[in-house]
Parts: sequence; C-alpha cells; structure tokens
Amino acid sequence: MTNPFMMPPTGFGPGSQTGDDADEQLEYMSLPQDMRTYSPRIPDVDGATDHLRPALDLLEAVAVACARVADTGTAARFDLDGLDEANLALISETLGEGEVAAKVHQVPAIAVQESVFAGVWRLKAVGLDCIEVAPIPDVVTENPFAPRREGLLGKAPMVQGVVNAPPLLVELCDKSASFGKGTELHVVNLSLLPHTEEDLVWLDQAVGEGAVTILSRGYGNCRVTATVLPHVWRVQFFNSMDTLILDTFEVTKVPEVALAAPEDLGDSGARILQVIEAIS
Repeated sequence: MTNPFMMPPTGFGPGSQTGDDADEQLEYMSLPQDMRTYSPRIPDVDGATDHLRPALDLLEAVAVACARVADTGTAARFDLDGLDEANLALISETLGEGEVAAKVHQVPAIAVQESVFAGVWRLKAVGLDCIEVAPIPDVVTENPFAPRREGLLGKAPMVQGVVNAPPLLVELCDKSASFGKGTELHVVNLSLLPHTEEDLVWLDQAVGEGAVTILSRGYGNCRVTATVLPHVWRVQFFNSMDTLILDTFEVTKVPEVALAAPEDLGDSGARILQVIEAIS
C-alpha cells in the first residue's frame, strides 16, 4: 500500500488556482542585467589604410607597452595631440569605453576613462589628450587626498545618535599614520559593524572628501572615493538595482577593484594586436 506521505499534495501547483481576479497576477523580481563582458571592437575602415598609419603605429606601440608595463608596473604615456581627425577617430573607436572611470578634481580637472582593453586609459583635460598604459594612471595616485571637501576629523559635531563612529575614526587615523611601503590592506567594514545613521553622517564629515572619485561598472557598480586621510578610501558596492550592499573604508595605496592586473595588461596587448591585424 502506498504511503500517503509519498503522494504529491493536491490543490497546489499550476492550474490549482482559480485565477478569477485578473489583477492578481504573479509579479517576479527583475533579474540582474547589463553584465559587461569583453567583445572585440573592429573599426569599420573603408578602403586603403595608408592615411591611418599614424594611428595604427600608435596602437602597436600601446600593445608593446602593455607587455612591458605588465612586467615592470611602470606607466607609459602616448600623446594624441599630433593626430588628425581621421586617425583620432580610429583611436577612439578602437579603444571604446571600459568598466572603470575616474575624475581627478584639480585645476584643470582630468577625466580618466579605461578603454575596453584593461589597463589602457584615455586621459582628457584642458590641453591634455593622451593614452596611458598602467594598472591605474599616475594622475590618480599623485595627490588623491588633497581636500575637495575638508575633513573635520574629531571636530565633527557630536549630535544625538553618534555612538560608534568616533572609535572607528581613531582606528582609521591610526592606520593612516602608520601606513608605509609593504603595509597590508586594512578594511573597516561598516556593513558588518553596528552603527546608526548619525554615525555614518558623522564619519562622512570627519573624513571629508579627497580629490579623486573612481567608478567601476560591472555586475552592479562600485564607487571609490578618496578621503582627506592619506591612504584612506571609501569603497561602496551597489547591486544591479543600485542598492548599497557593501560599505567599507580601505587603507591602501589604491583599492584593488580599480586596478588592472598584470594578466589583464598582457591580454590587452594581444587583443590590440589582433584588432590591428583585422584592420590592416
């Protein structure tokens, strides 16, 4: 005899509901979208490419630099001012826009955009248009903690509700002061620590805002903001629905999420050579 507990329950599953009310329908949460992946960019070039030789030679030099930078970590820069409109258009179309962008708030401000080739960056400002091959451009690391918005540190106003923020500031100041070559990454994970909304406001006022903002776009977004404390960065991860899912401070030279790895630089050089071969 079959045990009744082995039989499927009745009155459940598709077709078991009346569905008389047309307004009562299942609503599904939207799935994550817009995952960025690499796809070859082959510019559409009509006819002979002799007039585009300056751009092709420059791209070849960038590809060679990718392998060199992957080994040494020393950045290489290529000026684009001497290119005519057609050659500059070929460079722009080939490079495209990758996942990481940055803004350096100085005078003049510098816009930094990674290309679809990891570690190959386009830098633009008043009087500046160039390509830099590097884990991250030097302009991002030169003076990122110059105050754009002053940090009040311990003088931030203590309002009701500020509970755990002051000890966290002491920890960040200590790690900032002791940071040196070879110092390991230190992370303060606000998402895992007890805090109030007033704590977050107080910390934001205390650490201020530095001169560099970085946005990494992939499966969701990551916003990296320099503070006025040397080597202290605010790193915030958002999911594909723009909800904050991880909120941290990192004490490091530059957060790893913004850096191109040596392996990526090596791949970028090979891919650029493939594009040159397809165009030629």
